[in-house]
Amino acid sequence: MIEETLLEAEEKMDKAVEVAKEDFSSVRTGRANPGLYSKVMVEYYGSPTPLQQLASFSVPDARTLLISPYDKTALNDIERALSNSEVGANPSNDGNVIRVVIPELTEERRRDYVKIVRGKGEDAKVSIRNIRRKAKETLDKIVKDGDAGEDEGARAEKELDASTKSHTDVIDELLKRKETELLEV
Repeated sequence: MIEETLLEAEEKMDKAVEVAKEDFSSVRTGRANPGLYSKVMVEYYGSPTPLQQLASFSVPDARTLLISPYDKTALNDIERALSNSEVGANPSNDGNVIRVVIPELTEERRRDYVKIVRGKGEDAKVSIRNIRRKAKETLDKIVKDGDAGEDEGARAEKELDASTKSHTDVIDELLKRKETELLEV
């Protein structure tokens, strides 16, 4: 019972780290990257559809992203969704592909992105701490109900704390790397 609780908490923390990685990759660093638009939803025939399902991406150079829709009728919908996204780049449509030129980042904009990334990192750490809290409540209940001894409960709690610390350390490391990447000119 204790092992299952610890394993479940570990899996949830791993997922929280993966979500943080995805969130960090969606913050632009001045280079063209298809991950910038990973969260963009396009209104396609009346339903929101992820951009990755509607188009292919290519990066001809460091500042340009080419988006080729599979269905040419969706070109205007995709362009509208890109314009409304938080990335801050203006797409241009030539009738076949959408070209997005990523503008040079200003120092002020880089600082704003660092704040956004720190917020996302803190959200991920809060998520991990919430997972820890729920797992601890479950462990306490197991000990209270007499399904496990207090020593086993204490050992499990130490394992849970170690897992929590290792996952928050991973988030901190990812955050540090992303900040360095953002502030690099």
